[in-house]
Amino acid sequence: LTIGAAVTLTNCAHAMENLVKELPEYKARVLLAFLDMLRWFAGQQIRNVAAIGGNIMTASPISDLNPLLVAAKSRLTFASKDGGTRSIPFTAEFFTGYRRIAAKDEEVLLSVTIPFTQQNEYFYGYKQARRREDDIAIVNAGMRVLLTEEQSEGKRSVRECSLVFGGMAATTVAAKCTEQLLIGKVWSKELLSEVAASLLEALPLDSSAPGGMIEYRRSLTIGFFFKFFLSVMSCIGTISPEDTSALHRTERGPTKSSQLFQEVPADQAVDDVVGRPMAHVRAEHQATGEAVFIDDMPSVEGQLYMGLVTSTKAHANLKEVDASPALAMDGVTHFISVSDIPGSNMGGIASDDEEIFADGKVHCVGQVIGVVLAETQTLARQAASAVRIEYEELTPIITIEQAIEAQDFLGEPTLYQKGDCDAAFATSDFVKEGEMRIGGQEHFYMETQASLAVPGEEDEMTLYSSSQNPSLSQRMAAKALGVPFNRVVCRVKRMGGGFGGKESRNCFYSSAAVVAARVTSRPVRFMLDRDEDMAVTGQRHPFLVRHKVGFDKDGKVTALDVKMYSNGGWSNDLSLAVMSKATTSVDHCYNWPNLSVTGIVCRTNLPSNTAFRGFGGPQIAMGVESIMTDIATWCGLPSEDVREKNMYRTGLETFYGQPVTNDNLLRCWKEVIDRSGPSKLRADSTDFNKVNRWKKRGVAVMPTKFTLSFNPTQFLNQAGALILVYLDGSVLLTHGGTEMGQGLHTKMIQICSRVLGIPTSQIFLSETSTNTVPNTSATAASISTDLNGQAVKIAAEQIRDRLEPFQSGNPTGSWKDWVTAAYLQKVSLSATGFYGAPEHTLQSGKSAYHYYCYGAACSQVEVDTLTGDTQVLKTDIVMDVGNSLNPAIDIGQIEGAFVQGMGFFTTEESVVSPKGFLLSRGPGTYKIPGFADIPVEFNVALLRSAANDKAVYSSKAVGEPPLFLAASVFFAIKDAISQARADAGVMGVFRLDSPATVERIRMACIDQLTKQVPPVVDNGPQWAIRP
Repeated sequence: LTIGAAVTLTNCAHAMENLVKELPEYKARVLLAFLDMLRWFAGQQIRNVAAIGGNIMTASPISDLNPLLVAAKSRLTFASKDGGTRSIPFTAEFFTGYRRIAAKDEEVLLSVTIPFTQQNEYFYGYKQARRREDDIAIVNAGMRVLLTEEQSEGKRSVRECSLVFGGMAATTVAAKCTEQLLIGKVWSKELLSEVAASLLEALPLDSSAPGGMIEYRRSLTIGFFFKFFLSVMSCIGTISPEDTSALHRTERGPTKSSQLFQEVPADQAVDDVVGRPMAHVRAEHQATGEAVFIDDMPSVEGQLYMGLVTSTKAHANLKEVDASPALAMDGVTHFISVSDIPGSNMGGIASDDEEIFADGKVHCVGQVIGVVLAETQTLARQAASAVRIEYEELTPIITIEQAIEAQDFLGEPTLYQKGDCDAAFATSDFVKEGEMRIGGQEHFYMETQASLAVPGEEDEMTLYSSSQNPSLSQRMAAKALGVPFNRVVCRVKRMGGGFGGKESRNCFYSSAAVVAARVTSRPVRFMLDRDEDMAVTGQRHPFLVRHKVGFDKDGKVTALDVKMYSNGGWSNDLSLAVMSKATTSVDHCYNWPNLSVTGIVCRTNLPSNTAFRGFGGPQIAMGVESIMTDIATWCGLPSEDVREKNMYRTGLETFYGQPVTNDNLLRCWKEVIDRSGPSKLRADSTDFNKVNRWKKRGVAVMPTKFTLSFNPTQFLNQAGALILVYLDGSVLLTHGGTEMGQGLHTKMIQICSRVLGIPTSQIFLSETSTNTVPNTSATAASISTDLNGQAVKIAAEQIRDRLEPFQSGNPTGSWKDWVTAAYLQKVSLSATGFYGAPEHTLQSGKSAYHYYCYGAACSQVEVDTLTGDTQVLKTDIVMDVGNSLNPAIDIGQIEGAFVQGMGFFTTEESVVSPKGFLLSRGPGTYKIPGFADIPVEFNVALLRSAANDKAVYSSKAVGEPPLFLAASVFFAIKDAISQARADAGVMGVFRLDSPATVERIRMACIDQLTKQVPPVVDNGPQWAIRP
């Protein structure tokens, strides 16, 4: 098959599919391998435009097609500009170095020719990535073998062989020694050990190898050959039934789902939309691309674009900053730094301990030193990279362990104690110790950090910002400008996601923009590139959880001593608040008779880590649930029994003295067990695992309890709203919360609609701004509906009450008639609503949380133990959201939180270099879940009859609480791994850190192949470390 170099991959696939139908089976084997690989090559959109020639000539060492093309003994035809052509064999030697090829400068690739396979020739391709679909390979391979005709006793020997790999060197590489070794060998199990040893020798990697994952990548090479061997054996002979599970990756069936919620009461008015599944009010605009985000806003006359000049060192003194090369570029107007700030250079959300512009010293890679202003965004970025900076490097601290060793911490430890742990340990049946690492997580909002600053007269500044916290954006901007807060208006129409990443971190970049706008008297705008955003804005806090636990032989916990450390980065930001939340969440769903907990925030030379959906709760909950899983293993008991035995019930108190006032946790737990049937799932998994050596299934049931309210900063539990009624009867609503896709504005319109008794179509909510509702709290902590909803309700009730006399006097009139009558009688048609949540102090002296959210989930997974590849087969969720204000939005939030949690606990891994440079920046190296990662069967049910008297219309929060339920996937994976280890004779408790990446899963599935992989050769600093 000859394919023109410019033929797209989609058209290549079509041609191959047609040929497969026409050719004899043996000739089509090579084409079937290519077709299988093309399924996993990027996404359909990429395949529609990418050409096969481009894949060859770019010479990527992880190209999915080059290993197959080389292994197939393809030929390349080149045309030169003098009119001549030449054809060469496509071998691994074509790649002369990283991204370098043997083609001549005057040549272009004309075509590639792929020979058909012969009789007795077998061809397969393999690829393993961090994510199932639309991902680049960690390691890939093309493998071909030509066997002799059948000999005595059915034996066949190797005549030719190609074993070609990507991801194992700077180029596509052939394992030539192993290929030679196989020539003449009988194709039988006896050669497996010898081939594995040869491959490991032929494909060495040491500790400094780019890409890291050394042992895993080496295990994949021999794992791929093992799959190849079995595939060929299945064609020429027989293999054991249990080995057939190694032949094919798990195929995903069609997605199935169900969404259950309680209908509104039969007597509820038809026009009353509270409790009904109403669509997001801007869903159509966002789906069609009509919704305007910061970067979509039209250009403002005279505007400049801002490019960040950031530190390339993790810890250093600034010796010289020379912006002259940038300023010499046409179209570059200014370089702005600390000397240009008219007000304060310091800012922050919890304390003013962080600089807008570095002043003499940098504390992390990515810290902003200054900004360049230019006529275009592209030019601003180019100019920013041209600024010359001279450093005096200092020793950085990057990891939690390094900070512990250096005793470098932020703030004071957070401590709680209940009972006497030492006494309880002394009388416990078992006492065990351990530790677990929980990695960080990138926010990966769809819209990166962006702002537009427009200067006005008399020191006025209008700031359009993608911000969860407009009031903080306003305050920091005003302080940087040295003007009163009333001179700065921050306006937020919507965000393309936030997840906590725009609660505080955005304020430093928007403050830089307003300073630049003031200095130049011109509008200044910016929107960060994805890799730039990831490098500078901070993430979810990584945690190290160390524990000592006492328990009896029935799995009842008697005492727990926990010491947890988080990586806070270089400044406070919200790290101490996150740790406070984590320490009060150490009980998770369980009643600990005796408890000691210490929380310590480590100061490191990384960008300051910050708020993220869950705010420390998911990290410690993961540590606690790992302990519970291990207790079940130590006791030989079902994990569900151990969890339920220790679970909170009505009448108990948390360790900080807050009463548990209902059994909604147990109700969610029992209902999800009834719905999902974990016992049956586990029995089915056991049957599956008995007959499948290389694929294993696992099951886990997971509860969650989440605390709600700003705490201990109770003063933040306040909100305001403003309602304006116009003479045509239309209503303009605004409030202190911001819309980031979560449906907050939709719920506010529903509440306003109910109180005023008018259709939602008559209510419009344009934006959030500091000149309509002042001093707002951040849209965070999952309680924005609780707070702002009450404020909207109060404001709407004022309007309703003012119109009531006119309604009573004209009962057959319309809303517009009553509004007009009120206007003519000089009655105010605007109202402000303010709500301050009541405070309650517990006997312990701690402020009480407003209430708890509960939920439970059961998940079943299937794991390829040779690669770590995982498919979530089924997930059932039962979630307590009180009386849902909007089941459609609430269920969407539950599903979204769960999938984001899956990423946190499985595919999303942040790694940095030993010098503090973020290596997992951008979608090429950092993997959020894809479409194929969601559960094949995904069922969500809202707990019935669970009214909550602590929030508006008996509802509950929904943004953060469901996220931890994705831990059911993590522990189902751990269950599957334990089954694989049992097949290898390895029993008992084992450590599995989070996230459960393909690397961690595979290397935990101990077998004869992993045992052959030698320890990593230490050849200098590791390529990557986990912070």
